[in-house]
Amino acid sequence: MSSIPERPALEGLEEKWGAAWESQGTYRFDRAAALAQDAAGERTVFSVDTPPPTASGSLHIGHVFSYTHMDLVTRFQRMRGKSIFYPMGWDDNGLPTERRVQNYYGVRCDPTLPYDPGFVPPQQGGEGSSGKAADQVPISRRNFIELCEALTIEDEKQFEELWRQLGLSVDWSLTYRTIGNDAQATAQRAFLRNLARGEAYQADAPTLWDITFRTAVAQAELEDKEQPAAYHRVAFHRTDGQGDIEIETTRPELLPACVALVAHPDDERYQPFFGTTVRTPLFGVEVPVVAHRLAQKDKGSGIAMICTFGDVTDVVWWRELDLPNRTIIGADGRIVAEAPEAIATDEAKAHYAELAGKTVFSAKARVVELLRESGELIGDPKPITHAVKFFEKGDKPLEIISTRQWYITNGARDEKLRDRLVEAGREIAFTPDHMRVRYENWVGGLTGDWLISRQRFFGVPIPVWYELDENGERGAVLVPSEDSLPIDPSSDVPPGYTEADRGIRFVGELDIMDTWATSSLTPQIAGGWVTDPELFDLVFPYSLRSQGQDIIRTWLFSTVLRAELEHGSIPWKNAGISGFIVDPDRKKMSKSKGNVVTPKGMLDDHGSDAVRYWAASSRLGTDAAFDPQNPKQIKIGRRLAIKVLNAAKFVYSFPEAPTGASATEPLDVDMLAELAAVVTTATNALEAFDHARALETAEQFFWTFCDDYLELVKERAYDAEGGAGQASAVVALRTAIDVLLRLFAPYLPFATEEVWSWTHEGSVHTSAWPTAAELGEVGAPTGLLPAVSEALIGIRRAKTDAKASQKTEVLSATIAGPEILRLALADLSAVGRIAEVTFVAAEDIAVADIVLAEGAE
Repeated sequence: MSSIPERPALEGLEEKWGAAWESQGTYRFDRAAALAQDAAGERTVFSVDTPPPTASGSLHIGHVFSYTHMDLVTRFQRMRGKSIFYPMGWDDNGLPTERRVQNYYGVRCDPTLPYDPGFVPPQQGGEGSSGKAADQVPISRRNFIELCEALTIEDEKQFEELWRQLGLSVDWSLTYRTIGNDAQATAQRAFLRNLARGEAYQADAPTLWDITFRTAVAQAELEDKEQPAAYHRVAFHRTDGQGDIEIETTRPELLPACVALVAHPDDERYQPFFGTTVRTPLFGVEVPVVAHRLAQKDKGSGIAMICTFGDVTDVVWWRELDLPNRTIIGADGRIVAEAPEAIATDEAKAHYAELAGKTVFSAKARVVELLRESGELIGDPKPITHAVKFFEKGDKPLEIISTRQWYITNGARDEKLRDRLVEAGREIAFTPDHMRVRYENWVGGLTGDWLISRQRFFGVPIPVWYELDENGERGAVLVPSEDSLPIDPSSDVPPGYTEADRGIRFVGELDIMDTWATSSLTPQIAGGWVTDPELFDLVFPYSLRSQGQDIIRTWLFSTVLRAELEHGSIPWKNAGISGFIVDPDRKKMSKSKGNVVTPKGMLDDHGSDAVRYWAASSRLGTDAAFDPQNPKQIKIGRRLAIKVLNAAKFVYSFPEAPTGASATEPLDVDMLAELAAVVTTATNALEAFDHARALETAEQFFWTFCDDYLELVKERAYDAEGGAGQASAVVALRTAIDVLLRLFAPYLPFATEEVWSWTHEGSVHTSAWPTAAELGEVGAPTGLLPAVSEALIGIRRAKTDAKASQKTEVLSATIAGPEILRLALADLSAVGRIAEVTFVAAEDIAVADIVLAEGAE
């Protein structure tokens, strides 16, 4: 226990108690206790699948919002007697890290360059960096990865410092990195098992491609952005010589890639042409006119050209209608040099030669000029805006090119797996429940398997090699043994080969896994799957996955998928989904919009308890507005935390009651009965993951306790010779503070720990959650405390109206109210400084006929 300070303050509590919690192991997972309880048939472990934040740059206020939600329920469960398994991870591999390293150090990766052991980056901190690849120094892959490692370690230190300041009650000994050896081994092991079961496979297929980063992109990483465009009306010539069919397109540069025209099968305008052919303008390629249900009768002219590939619908048409592939866009986003074989005439080849090497933008401009010159462009282009698909971290529209990639089956083409994934979602308790619909809609809307390979550098290598035949062509896939993991095929060799065989008898896979292919295994990584089966059996399936709603389609879905494929199980029992943070204009905060607020300043200026209070005031799934210029809710939280310190100090200033004393006065008993009801409501709310309801209930009672009850009983509590009445007040006050500290502990961990230390050994955060039973045989609330509070408000109002001090003595007053009010008239008279009270029984509470000592009425 510590002494009560003369002037309690919030300043310095984060450093004081953060250090104490770490040194005392307050939040360490007690594995021995968990095993003993498990052996006794008690499943008491509460395990949390913590979101590993992307370790590139800085955390924003949205992270504080959702991570606080997770911490609230975890602290509650710890106080309920659960053994808490609460790790922290850092998602440090993938494109965000690479991009940050490029800008920070002014470099870019060129895998063809040799390693330079003495390399010194041209800059640090991003100063003077243009962000353009041409201005960045090319370095080897190994040098680049070393810089990624160095920068993420520094970022992670800052992240951990902020999380500690916020008071997250994680076990820091359980920290992991998604690029660490254990995580890499886990991700590679899961992939190899997917491969062995036929769930992972390689295929040549149309691929969503980001031309800036030169990498494939998965469906879950897409983002629609409104972009300006124009409809170009173009004439296709019927091969029977009977006229033209006019189409409208926003991508005339893809005319060389056209493989068909398509209209809806019910469109009477085009039904006569199904089964016939037309010739493409400029290039004279004969293509069929086909029917498909995805064609839109009311879009443009009602008939569209199918190009390989303009968008994802083109891919569906190409696949389902068994059309040829005439891809003309390369990995760099430019028109490839070699024209498709179908472009046969000299004139058509000459037209194509003018496009080769151009960007799609320049190619579009030249094709429009050629169409205008040939007379095949009808009218002027019509400007429009439409949604275009981008990589969520990219700056340019995606293209679709044909590449060979690795996939994991996800239910898009496997109805049985899809049904199992939907059922798994129904086994998980979503809070709020309607978030499950987003999961089910995503599963039902999948159009292809999960593309997991990326043509990048800083990530988990795909652990395979390929045999080479005498012509240098790739043959069978070679895999490592699980006990050799993690491996890097670019530097390690397959069993039975030597480094001298590289490029002759085998070649290593250079692609890395999508970062979600690692993050989807966070339960396995943190829980020691395979490497620590005893621990994994204790924690899996986890109790809680807490996350934002924007990654239901990525992190949540992919984790459910991997658990289903590997274990035939759900990964966790509960999914708590936080809402978004929006700015004062109700726009979602995001880095791309430039309206993100970093939390460090808020924590420093207002204190962590205040910021946690703001986050806790919003229910799961509910968006919260945040105005950094006027953070009203944070200020309210700070006021509450300060009041906890001061109210507790005030309560402890009263002379202690005799040993064995209990609350006997009606007002004291009723206050405790009201508090028992609060405990029940708050407990039920937190069990249902409704932290906001629990806080609201406790806070409402606390302010009534401070503003009214404390005032009503303080005269009696100070009376050293008050006998049973004084003892009753002190017992009730100390009992209430003890319970309130524990009710507020998940929300205000620093202020409550400070107060708890004044009178208790140990931490409030490992104490027992309060129960209604510990408040004694108080029965149901009688309504006395609210009645007295209302009467007290009436007395205060009367003094205020008379412009008199609240300390002014009242010579006489009439108080009307229910008969129960009579039980507390003595306390009411004392705090209201009323010399003579006339009580009138009535249904409604009122204070009248007040005569003040100065003579004012």
